Amino acid sequence: MSHENKPLAPLTLGAMGVVYGDIGTSPLYAFKECFHAAHGLQPGREEIFGVLSLIFWSVTLVVTLKYVIFMMRADNRGEGGTLSLLTLATRVTTNPRVSALLAVLGIFAAALFYGDSMLTPAISVLSAVEGLGLVAPALGHFVVPVTLAIIAALFLIQRHGTASVGAFFGPIMSLWFAVLAGLGVWHIAQTPAILGALNPAHAVHFFEAHRLAAYLALGAVVLALTGAEALYADMGHFGKRPIRLAWTAFVSPALVLNYFGQGALVLREPAFVENPLYRMVPPAGLLPLIVLAALATVIASQAVISGAFSVTRQAFQLKLLPRIATIHTSASEQGQIYIPFINWSLFVAVVALVLGFRNSSSLAAAYGVAVTGTMLIDSLLLAVVMLLSWSWNRALTAACALLFIVVDLAFFTSNALKIPHGGWFPRVIALLLFTLLTTWRTGRRLLIAQLREAALPIEIFLLGLRDVQRVPGTAVFLTSNAEGAPPALLHNLKHNKVVHETVILLTVHTVDRASTQGEQRLQLGELGEGFHRAELYFGYRDDQNVPETLRAFAPPELPLDPMQTSYFLSRETLLPARRAGMRLWREHLFAWMVRNAATPLRTFHLPPNRVVELGQQITI
Repeated sequence: MSHENKPLAPLTLGAMGVVYGDIGTSPLYAFKECFHAAHGLQPGREEIFGVLSLIFWSVTLVVTLKYVIFMMRADNRGEGGTLSLLTLATRVTTNPRVSALLAVLGIFAAALFYGDSMLTPAISVLSAVEGLGLVAPALGHFVVPVTLAIIAALFLIQRHGTASVGAFFGPIMSLWFAVLAGLGVWHIAQTPAILGALNPAHAVHFFEAHRLAAYLALGAVVLALTGAEALYADMGHFGKRPIRLAWTAFVSPALVLNYFGQGALVLREPAFVENPLYRMVPPAGLLPLIVLAALATVIASQAVISGAFSVTRQAFQLKLLPRIATIHTSASEQGQIYIPFINWSLFVAVVALVLGFRNSSSLAAAYGVAVTGTMLIDSLLLAVVMLLSWSWNRALTAACALLFIVVDLAFFTSNALKIPHGGWFPRVIALLLFTLLTTWRTGRRLLIAQLREAALPIEIFLLGLRDVQRVPGTAVFLTSNAEGAPPALLHNLKHNKVVHETVILLTVHTVDRASTQGEQRLQLGELGEGFHRAELYFGYRDDQNVPETLRAFAPPELPLDPMQTSYFLSRETLLPARRAGMRLWREHLFAWMVRNAATPLRTFHLPPNRVVELGQQITI
């Protein structure tokens, strides 16, 4: 059932629980970090009004205008996210150099996302638990241990999937946003003059009066925008309308009201700027708010961890990563997956961040770098889509693109100043992952080209089959080359001296859409001598179950009895050598990635007792 045919209310509630978990927990730290000692700002009237005005208009321009209105128009057959936007941009670009540049930008944005996936659980949970120090100063020593315990529990439950707890996300986040809005209204009512910060002139005067300090504060203002990219990335899960409705009718008003409420409180009590959200409640309500905040941050973390699983799956289905062991945690929902390697890699990184930085203010210095980089790349890719795909005139495209790029550049350069104070971490992570992604992409392209060059044309192979013994059953040979004879076929004939009565040469493709349906899945052609050429097409969100798909879409006359069908795989052992294509160290890295990649057996759901794997050595 499409999103358009599903009830709007449940989808909107689900969007509030999943899509807005990250940006919804920003009030825990965004406003207070603007007045961090490193920025040199005191919580005076002019400064409070200026910061609030910056937060409001940043949210309006970046989240509402850019992502909710413009970015969500760029849907790739209902799907969003940087990789989908990259697909749209490269699809309409005819210049190979421009396409290559856009691909590099998109890959780097995907790499930046992993840095965000590490930082979000660390800063979110830590900022929520820090409220314990306000309940009783002695409890401050338990902030880090309690944070680590919550994080450990969060990553331990990932193997069970999110389906069982997903139903609770929406109601909890709805309560969280209601509390944020209520607290905001309460404090605004006590100081209604704070609403004057809606005037953008206060942001202008703030920059005129403070200049460098205001520019540095942008690095904290961006914390109010973290999670905005989820609006676009999760479009395929909920659809445009529920996401837009949840934002405009509920989430955005709640966030704005709370930020202005924090400003009203600090305007009356400047000393409360060290933790304004928790100071908004009376002492009796502090502990319940901490518990609710902890639940909200767990949901925010859950959303970004699940996002890391989805991005990883999209990456290796788009040939940017090797196959990684993936567990499907739901029989009905394809998107419910668990990737152990990614899960425990994120866990180690998050624990290291908590132990290394120990408080949310220190982590805030590292946070935002990855987000602003992704936002800037999104704006560049959107400009290409506006001009070439939407056919907007150049003046309109330039005006919109310039507005978004200038704003993103301001945030990005401000965060660049955080590099010595922790901002180096997401950049190092992004560079490492970018190296892995591009090495795999380039190495795989070179390997496939080499295999195709050495491949025996299938027509010549078929001419030599007349004197070969044929045995009953069906053999499926998986190959990346849809033209030549697969190496596994040649090795099987060389060593076993037999060929099955029915042979299927199968190539699996991942297309630039989320899913394929019906006749789009399988293309079948007869080659003669009992040989068939088959090509399966999956979207990057599809479950690539090869046996089930073949049985579902192959013609009845093609024998695919599970007990009479064998699957043959080629396993390459790579030998790095100094030759054109890649540097030697990247060849060694590519060879290591090939050795540690998951076999197609699990990726394509092949029956283990019906798989034959044949190897060969290749010099790269």
